[in-house]
Amino acid sequence: IPSRLPSVGSLGPLAGASAIVCTAVIKRARRRGGPLRSLIVRNAKVAKTKTKDVSKQDAVAKALAAMAVMDASAAPKKEEVKEKKEEKKEPPKDPRTLLLESISQNMKTIHVAVQQGDNRVMGRVIRAYASLRRTVMPDVLRALLEETIDASRPGKAQYLAMAPVADAPMTDEEKEKLIEIKFPQLPKPYPVEMEAFSVLLLLMVLIDKKEKEKAFECSNMLVTWLKTHNRRTLDAFNARAYFYLSLAFEWNGTLQELRPELLGAYRTACLRHDGMGQATLLNLLLRNYLAYNLYEQALKLVDKTVFPESRPNAQYARYLLYIGQIKAVKLEYSDSHSKLMQAIRKAPQAPTVALGFKLAAHKLAIVVELLMGGIPERSMFTQKELKEQLRPYYAITQAVRNGDLNEFAKQTSTYEAVFKKDKTLTLINRLRYNVIKTGLRDINLSYSRISLQDIASKLGLDSAEDAAGVVAKAVVDGVIDATIDYDKQFLKSTQKFDLYSSCEPQKALHKRIAFCLQMHNDTVKAMAYPDAGDAKDGESAEERREREKREMMEMDDDDEMLI
Repeated sequence: IPSRLPSVGSLGPLAGASAIVCTAVIKRARRRGGPLRSLIVRNAKVAKTKTKDVSKQDAVAKALAAMAVMDASAAPKKEEVKEKKEEKKEPPKDPRTLLLESISQNMKTIHVAVQQGDNRVMGRVIRAYASLRRTVMPDVLRALLEETIDASRPGKAQYLAMAPVADAPMTDEEKEKLIEIKFPQLPKPYPVEMEAFSVLLLLMVLIDKKEKEKAFECSNMLVTWLKTHNRRTLDAFNARAYFYLSLAFEWNGTLQELRPELLGAYRTACLRHDGMGQATLLNLLLRNYLAYNLYEQALKLVDKTVFPESRPNAQYARYLLYIGQIKAVKLEYSDSHSKLMQAIRKAPQAPTVALGFKLAAHKLAIVVELLMGGIPERSMFTQKELKEQLRPYYAITQAVRNGDLNEFAKQTSTYEAVFKKDKTLTLINRLRYNVIKTGLRDINLSYSRISLQDIASKLGLDSAEDAAGVVAKAVVDGVIDATIDYDKQFLKSTQKFDLYSSCEPQKALHKRIAFCLQMHNDTVKAMAYPDAGDAKDGESAEERREREKREMMEMDDDDEMLI
């Protein structure tokens, strides 16, 4: 740097700068910083302390020149940073390019997993299906099937025939711009995992396009072929294939025919210690039983099986939903509500993901909470994505909350088709007694004496005899505190008296005082006082405390040795 500095004479009037100028130079250099900061500050300080001679002028010259070099070098650096930022911004890639890169990456992952025998890596490939099924193109899918399925396989032609075709033919310009389909160069023949990967992607595309017949045929062929292989790296594909096979059977309305196949597959998964397969197949079996209202068989299956610990979170959320549904039908409302709330918490929290699952769980949780005697929070009905679908359940909740039996019957008949579709009509019919209990509580608070005929008219019951039976059950259950006069046909509410005018507060206070006195007596008995004969000869109180302290430390040391 000194070689680039101007001479003292070339600075002109600045050569005789005063101490004030030097101070300004120091402040400016400290604010600016940078690589030349130390040089500027050092020379300016020297110039400030030196006398008025040539050395002072030279120091000031060096400081000012260094400041000039800093100012000159600052601008190009900013331009260089801007250029680098502009260079980093690359144009977005074509969707076709991204699709081919994703498929190539998954093929490499499968190749490495098969070589190492690591089935855990396959979970990464399964998670990639979520984006692949949305972005896959017909020609890319067909090329993938051609590449990965062995030519000797008899089902290759059938898979290619099922593959969807482009909606509209491409123009000449689009063909010129089209990126050539290239897959990674991996050793051939490909492992069977590659074929499972491509065929499962084809099956997902057919499911998304609602091509039920092709999906049914494809899933059957895939499961039949997978059963001929016993490889741990195929477990993840096997579980997903059974899931879509069950869905295809459900679409055809022949779900009960698949039950023996699922039971055999679950037994095989248990023998192979396939955690993902066990979780998936157990949920499929529970869904199969519940689809035909076979709650006893479903409960026996749950009692005799154990859900695997190494479970996917989505499968465990499904399992909790099915358990909650079974418990609700079996009148175990507390357990059912606990399982359903767990399922809702474990569901994906993104507002647009798994809406069907969250909707089913919320509907069942609302009904179960009403059966428990509670009222669901308003926030449960105001969720933006679920608000419209939960409107029938909000109307039922309002009727139960108001204790209006007529309104409850009206809303039940209005939305009966919805409740049948959701399979909650049986549970909602059980809410009738809850509506009556709410109405009876209001009547009991409002009237000291009321006839059974008036109760029947207020609650919407058919006759006074029905009202008498309902009221009698409510009195036995402890819902209301009243007595029934059958001769005069009226209900008399028991007059509530002021608790503080009775002896109950005195009894409660006496109980607490007795507890405190007993605790004091026990504490006094536990205290130990040293006898006069135990004192050491000539030992003062201070010395005794020190001795006891040493003894306690020795006891602690012995305890540590024992540990």
